[in-house]
Amino acid sequence: MKENQLPEHYYAMLEELQAVDFVLVELNLYLDTHPFDGAAIQQYNQCAQQRMQLAHQFQMEFGPLMPFGHAFSKHPWQWVETPWPWQV
Repeated sequence: MKENQLPEHYYAMLEELQAVDFVLVELNLYLDTHPFDGAAIQQYNQCAQQRMQLAHQFQMEFGPLMPFGHAFSKHPWQWVETPWPWQV
């Protein structure tokens, strides 16, 4: 693997996170107009839990997804390493 070349599962994990994020946005919009839909709330909470697990797994292997206290960093400071998730 070349320097700065990312493994294939990096992209697969990032795509899975993006898919779950999409579902969460859509459910959030739906729940804004249907706040008493218990099944949608349950689905939202399940997706939120799945997203937390996926993000944790991704960050343990590849580094933080978001700055400003939303993710931990290993030593040395990982935000100087590129590419950042939004650059791929």
